[in-house]
Amino acid sequence: MNININYNSRIPIYEQIVSEIERLVSLNILKPDSQIPSVRQLACTLGINPNTVKKSYDILEMKKIIISKSTKGTFISSDITKAKEIKINELITKIKDLEKELISFGLTKEEIKKRLK
Repeated sequence: MNININYNSRIPIYEQIVSEIERLVSLNILKPDSQIPSVRQLACTLGINPNTVKKSYDILEMKKIIISKSTKGTFISSDITKAKEIKINELITKIKDLEKELISFGLTKEEIKKRLK
């Protein structure tokens, strides 16, 4: 599992881990029921505090993207369809919010579309 972290980013590392795992799941790089590194393993690989990884894993577990099985490890959920849909809806909401902000600056929807192309 290759997680890219930008240590100079203003985005907290735990959020970057959550986003990266969500991205890898949505691209089907991390497949349902596949095991992911333990908190300690990932922390060691990334050179960060295990509490940071634990926070990320807790969020991913709340979103039902991962499942922790005691004594067996942490796995990608077997039903990630709903989790992927939730993430897509979150991103669509962000886009709509940005569109509203751009409109408040005087752009029309057509101008926004042109600039995005």
